[in-house]
Amino acid sequence: MAWKSRTRNLQVFDTELTADTVEWCPISSSNNILVCGTYELEKGNATPSRIGRLYLFEYRQEASMSPPLSELQRMDTAEVGCRLQPLSSLEVGAEQLVLSLDWSTGRMDCADVRVVCSDSAGCISVLSLAEGGLKSLSQWKAHNFEAWISAFSYWDTQLVYSGGDDCKLKGWDLRISPSCPTFTSKRHMMGVCSIHSNPNREHILATGSYDEHVLLWDGRNMQQPLSENPVGGGIWRLKWHPTHQYLLLAACMHKDFHILHCQPALEGSGGACPVVASYKLHNSLAYGGDWCHMSPESQVPVFLPYDEPEESLTQNGGHLTIQYELPTASVYTSLEDDVRRHTPERIAVPSPKCSECPALNSVDLHSVSYLLASCSFYDHMLHVWHWDWDPDECQQESEQS
Repeated sequence: MAWKSRTRNLQVFDTELTADTVEWCPISSSNNILVCGTYELEKGNATPSRIGRLYLFEYRQEASMSPPLSELQRMDTAEVGCRLQPLSSLEVGAEQLVLSLDWSTGRMDCADVRVVCSDSAGCISVLSLAEGGLKSLSQWKAHNFEAWISAFSYWDTQLVYSGGDDCKLKGWDLRISPSCPTFTSKRHMMGVCSIHSNPNREHILATGSYDEHVLLWDGRNMQQPLSENPVGGGIWRLKWHPTHQYLLLAACMHKDFHILHCQPALEGSGGACPVVASYKLHNSLAYGGDWCHMSPESQVPVFLPYDEPEESLTQNGGHLTIQYELPTASVYTSLEDDVRRHTPERIAVPSPKCSECPALNSVDLHSVSYLLASCSFYDHMLHVWHWDWDPDECQQESEQS
């Protein structure tokens, strides 16, 4: 299936410590704020210790001639401007590592704000966030081994899902005793690593596993998934698009980042979800990824011929240039033409191979561009990138199939 789709790298940032999570701020007044979390195990001492660092960034949309992402703060430095600061903390248990965290506000409903987290002892904890800080509401043993992931149903936040290294996906109703799950699924063949409730489509749930499959579920019937999608690599994180009900981002550990279009499965055909775009510029485990919540802009993307790799910028008549900026550890990528002149992001670079293909060179007023961030583990890298696509053509392709 041919899609008008392309990914474009904007900037690469060295996080120094191994990077495992990125999150864009969902609040409309701060949609351009990005946080990246890092983790490292120090093995030099007799007793290994764990360290981590949070980075706070601002994305500046108008910065076309300079790196669009600027670092505002690290937790171990003092900076001026937008800042992170600890408000409250709560220990879930001695020697227990918190492995995942989800807010009850996935649909931007700020009433009764709660947090659910999973930990290395296989426990799930539900916390409330009030003026006095975090307060534990309940905690229970959910899995025999590590509970890799926990998540709310954003449409009914009394429902919680969890997945663990025991290969089980479980559901819980907070209105009844958590000693008994509402369901237990063994549909995944390996540890369940990722769960995300669709904020734009009621009852829909996506799960991912070390078994390299993304499963889509209807929460009203957890006996059989709506769709099974072999993506590869081990699915560490899944993120539904904040406003588009069919788009799902998958961080596939050993096999890059992929965007799935889930309309066939959600409309009842039962078919697999096609991969409409892939981002393959990371050189290590694809661990964290997220969509920016800013509204997409209509752009003039430089679409490649359908038989060309979508990452091949040089075949579009331009050269990808890496510019290092020290000491910020920021790496900025830009597109230059054959005489090394900077090509602004919004201007198409002529492609000799497309000179006889007016459909590919024409301005597509229906195309949009989404901003994403992703991070990889062992090479400790944060990437910010665009995905350009034509949703109208995607809709037509889905209807024909």
